[in-house]
Amino acid sequence: MPKLPAVKPRRIIQFLEQNGFVLDHTSGSHFIFYNPVCRRRAVVPQHNRDVPKGTLMSLLREAGFTREELIDFLAGM
Repeated sequence: MPKLPAVKPRRIIQFLEQNGFVLDHTSGSHFIFYNPVCRRRAVVPQHNRDVPKGTLMSLLREAGFTREELIDFLAGM
């Protein structure tokens, strides 16, 4: 399994939006995205630093993606 690279929240938001997620609402410094097709949620912390690996894996799991899908997206940009 490939290692997850360091990712800023802005890149995660681009990945989610490209895959059908829309901004539902904000709660403090977190953006809550929702996908109306698969009815999944993803909570993205909006900070100016890289998202920790554990948080990133949890975010991918709750949104229904694999680490390979994120790595492919990042490689394509």
